[in-house]
Amino acid sequence: MKAIIVTDQAAGAAGMKLVERPEPQAAINDVVVEVHAAGFVNTELDWPSTWTDRAFRDRTPSILGHELAGVITALGYGTTGLSIGQRVFGLSDWYRDGTLAEYVAVEARNLAPLPGDVDFTVGASLPISALTAWQGLFQHGRLQAGRSVLAHGAAGAVGSIVTQLAREAGAYVIGTGRAADRQKALDFGANEFVDLGNDRLEDVGGVDLVFDVIGGDIQKRSAALIRAGGTLVTAVGPTDIRPADGLTVDFVVEADRAQLSEIVQRVRDGRLRTNIGKVSSLDDAVATFNSTARRAGKTVIRVLP
Repeated sequence: MKAIIVTDQAAGAAGMKLVERPEPQAAINDVVVEVHAAGFVNTELDWPSTWTDRAFRDRTPSILGHELAGVITALGYGTTGLSIGQRVFGLSDWYRDGTLAEYVAVEARNLAPLPGDVDFTVGASLPISALTAWQGLFQHGRLQAGRSVLAHGAAGAVGSIVTQLAREAGAYVIGTGRAADRQKALDFGANEFVDLGNDRLEDVGGVDLVFDVIGGDIQKRSAALIRAGGTLVTAVGPTDIRPADGLTVDFVVEADRAQLSEIVQRVRDGRLRTNIGKVSSLDDAVATFNSTARRAGKTVIRVLP
């Protein structure tokens, strides 16, 4: 099968190669999925799990990508709840070969059924972005109606879903981003927009929840805005930043079938729109990921036409 691999961490995206690899086999509790579309996050190249296994042993050549939508072609022993020929989408394990390939072996529990009226491209755009938004808002942020949310990167792949889910939950959403992102963030449902290049973030005043996808100085300044009892939720790694009278939660997104099903139902009934930017073929994926052009929204690789 065709797959995109990396072997040299120092090479970054320039080290990606499209090669032929053996098709995976279904181990216990696995299914094999014929990948129709896959997602990729650039920061994968910085994740230790891309390069080593859980015992810190080198595991290259590694197949990249962890988001997928496709059709099940084989079932491993002990697999329940899924069937051959079923459309699915989901999130593969960080330490296993990934989804930028024609086939991938995935733990069955990490997949959810993909309804027939949801395109594979849409399905592949959801797992990391939408699960990150869902878990950050509801599991870690404990968002309730009437609260205020400062959503950084509100026009991005994660931030746009944060904005929509928070608005649906009855929150008041202040989105942030570049000046060029203002209208897009408002279109996704932000009540207000802060241009981080020209507006003063501190003018926002107090908020109940900050959803951080930026880190650094913006994260530090945001922590000072959190009201007593509020929460700073961050998806960009561990931090020492603490609000004066609140909590900081840094988390790594996890696969969750029930949450994926909730998310895709919202897509089906129009409550949630995905933020897809460029769609490329597997043959063109390496060039796409090496492009210096700014990416608007989620990049999806269409493995099958």
